Amino acid sequence: MLDRLQSLADRYEKLSELLCDPDVANDTKKLRDYSKEQSDLQPAYEAYTEYKQVMEELDAAKVMQAEKLDDEMREMVKLEIEDLSGRQQELEEKIRILLLPKDPNDDKNVIVEIRGAAGGDEAALFAADLYRMYTRFADTQGWKVDVMDANESDLGGFKEVIFMINGRGAYSKMKYESGAHRVQRIPSTESGGRIHTSTSTVAVMPEAEEVDIEILDKDIRVDTFCSSGAGGQSVNTTKSAVRVTHIPTGIVATCQDGKSQNSNKEKALQVLRARISDMMRQEEEAKYAGERKSKVGTGDRSERIRTYNFPQSRVTDHRIGLTLHKLDQVMNGEIAEIVSALTIAEQADLMDKGE
Repeated sequence: MLDRLQSLADRYEKLSELLCDPDVANDTKKLRDYSKEQSDLQPAYEAYTEYKQVMEELDAAKVMQAEKLDDEMREMVKLEIEDLSGRQQELEEKIRILLLPKDPNDDKNVIVEIRGAAGGDEAALFAADLYRMYTRFADTQGWKVDVMDANESDLGGFKEVIFMINGRGAYSKMKYESGAHRVQRIPSTESGGRIHTSTSTVAVMPEAEEVDIEILDKDIRVDTFCSSGAGGQSVNTTKSAVRVTHIPTGIVATCQDGKSQNSNKEKALQVLRARISDMMRQEEEAKYAGERKSKVGTGDRSERIRTYNFPQSRVTDHRIGLTLHKLDQVMNGEIAEIVSALTIAEQADLMDKGE
């Protein structure tokens, strides 16, 4: 581990030199790439720098402990060694986590698809609740949300809503949300006061760049139509809505949120690229599903991952057995505690596998 850390530190310091080079400063691509690489290395570099300092102080304290000291000084040195040893263990644990393989998609923007599933109108209303939860969480992270397509229900919910979250690290925190979300509550349409169970599905996909997924013009069919709102009524008379079909895979993406056809086509292509990339990723992961599945799941949208129980104000994430009794805060976007717990579980799983 120390050899790897020293190599990392050498690279970090070399990047510092490169970023001061006038030739690099005048090359936008190199400047961006080197800055990002150094930023990615910085947490491990700083932890290693502190670790070396702690080890130097610990060695010095142990040398002092071997000398002839009075009782008071000996006790002080003993306490210092205990403190430094504790910090050494903390830093070693932190460094092991920082050296775990990083998901190459972690820094990417994400495209999120939420659909009402079992439960009819109540499932659509819950889909809208999940959309609000994620948009409020995005606000706390300083991310921007851009709706790409939405199909509203008559009662104000979403049969389907697709949106992009733009912000560095969006995928690293949102990737755990893929799956089936179950809600238990008394619907507003229920006159008998009975608790109903409904589900909505969430799919989170990293944005796929054009260089990642090339879509040839000959492989797509583009259809245009009038945008529609809740209940299907036409909301404009121009064919600005766009449906793009990828002929080789049969994958379809639709966008009608923008006012122009070109804007909607570009957004639809973004969704299409993400869906094709997601399909390819899932096919690849399916080959190794038995040995690679982690504690936080595979991201399969059919897997039930979380239950929101309104009568008991309880949220339970079934993958890690986490239960929180603060449903109101969670539905208001305060999901950082859940995300953190899932991140730790995934890191522990990777460490158990020795990756």
